[in-house]
Amino acid sequence: MKTLIFNGSPRKHGDTMALISEFINHLEGESMIVHAYDCNIQPCVDCRYCWENAGCYINDDMQEVYNYIQECDNILIASPLYFSELSGQLLAVTSRLQTYFCARFFRKVKPIEKEKKGGVMIVGGGDGSIENAYKTACRLLHHMNAGDIAPVVCSHNTNNIPAKDDIKALESSKNLALFLRGIL
Repeated sequence: MKTLIFNGSPRKHGDTMALISEFINHLEGESMIVHAYDCNIQPCVDCRYCWENAGCYINDDMQEVYNYIQECDNILIASPLYFSELSGQLLAVTSRLQTYFCARFFRKVKPIEKEKKGGVMIVGGGDGSIENAYKTACRLLHHMNAGDIAPVVCSHNTNNIPAKDDIKALESSKNLALFLRGIL
């Protein structure tokens, strides 16, 4: 089993990573983490190459991610909330998924044959809503051919309780891994 994880947090040891770590502890197989703040992936520049061609004109680390998307079984999108949305850097990285949208709507082809399971983790201090971020993450997952999306994992009071101490969120992280393994 292969799992792709998009990590939208700038903090390698922060709340989002605490939940990702708990998730990975209960996952089987290999996983690849795309750290949005550390990777060499430029945002989409709307060059429209993908309107007529498969893939993307920009040659950076996203090429490896595209390959992994094709072969993986599961995809997780994990992000802190910024103004009730996924982090800006994660949105910049995932803007490169535009090639899948263009494949379907302009070129009339199915860009990813293998169906995946998906999951979403959202972490926030508590004064915003997770609704928009969750909808955005689900839209991204659908473009990567994730048809079966688990209930959201959320730690939404991290200003008062760190995610590593949020028992409900940690249990949800474990259950997400079990769902992707086909146990739940």
